[in-house]
Amino acid sequence: MVTTSDSIAPDEDIMRADSIAREIFSEVANKWALLIIETLGERTLRFSEVRDALDGISHKMLTQNLRMLERNGLVTRTVHPTVPPKVEYALTGPGRELRATVDLLCSWTRTHLRHIDRSRQRFAAKPSTAETAEAAEATEATGATGATPAIASPTGTRG
Repeated sequence: MVTTSDSIAPDEDIMRADSIAREIFSEVANKWALLIIETLGERTLRFSEVRDALDGISHKMLTQNLRMLERNGLVTRTVHPTVPPKVEYALTGPGRELRATVDLLCSWTRTHLRHIDRSRQRFAAKPSTAETAEAAEATEATGATGATPAIASPTGTRG
C-alpha cells in the first residue's frame, strides 16, 4: 500500500516544514543523543556512569541531552531520596525501540568507517570547488588553445 501525503495528518507528515518530526529528528539525531541511547541500552545508569562511558562529552552537554531525551519520552530520570541524591537514567519503551535503529546505525558506521575515511582523504586531496571554478573560467576566457583571445582595437583592426 502506498501512502500519499494527502492521507497523512499534517502533524504526522515528516516532509512538511512545520512537522514536529523535523524537530524530533534535529534533537535526537545528534551524535551525543545517539551515543547516550547506545550507552544506556538495556541498563539503568547513573549520570557519572553515562559520562564515564562517553569519552569527550562535557557535563553540560550530557545534562542537555539527557534532559532533551527525557522531554521527548525516550529516557526516564529517577531521583532516589538519598544524601547525596542518587539519579538514574534508563530508556523507555520508545527509547528501546529507537535503540534498535541506533544499533544498526552504529554497526553500519563500524562496517564502513575505513571506506568513509578513505573517501574523505580523497575528497580533501581534490582541488576545491572554488579552484575548479576559477580554472574553468580561465579556460573559457582563453579558449581551448590557451591563447589569449584577440581583442578589436579602437581602429577596428584585430590585434
